[in-house]
Amino acid sequence: MAKKGAPPRWDRTMQQRLARGEAAALGELYDRFASLVHGLAHRVLGDDEAADGMTREVFAHVWENPDAYDPRQGPLRSWMAALTHRLAVQRLRATETAALAQGADAESRAEELERKVRHASVAARADYIVHSMPAPLRAALDLAYVQRRDYRQTAADLGVTEDEARRRLRLGLQLLSTAHDTGTPPEDGGAR
Repeated sequence: MAKKGAPPRWDRTMQQRLARGEAAALGELYDRFASLVHGLAHRVLGDDEAADGMTREVFAHVWENPDAYDPRQGPLRSWMAALTHRLAVQRLRATETAALAQGADAESRAEELERKVRHASVAARADYIVHSMPAPLRAALDLAYVQRRDYRQTAADLGVTEDEARRRLRLGLQLLSTAHDTGTPPEDGGAR
């Protein structure tokens, strides 16, 4: 049995394998987290090509800096998400700052940039929350808000009581509401 607060075995083992330079470990990491990284990068940057480049940059950073992740600080998934967010926001700010330098109305462009960054951060955090929440909550939210079923239909589709369907929807929405509370993951996310 694992100690409370101990990092998951897979995360520790992966970090050790990356530190030893095992190329196969990078492939496994990519298989597991590429869609998460690409999705978060796309949320921030708003462009598939830029998200592709950011995905490559994130995995290159992990390969070149395997000791940047400390399993004692939290799950590898969270660290990868924070790293992606940090690098994507840096890229967005750099791109927009270059555009600002060429523009006439720098103050309004700077405000627009900060609004874009805040919006992208909340969207990326919400996306991460949805993908990280337990499958039963995610399934209930999908049925209710994507497929537009009411809680009775959601309960029937999930094979649970109506009270359980309402509980899952409430918990899922409570988790999602935190996307606005904190706005962004920690600035460095332990990714140095």
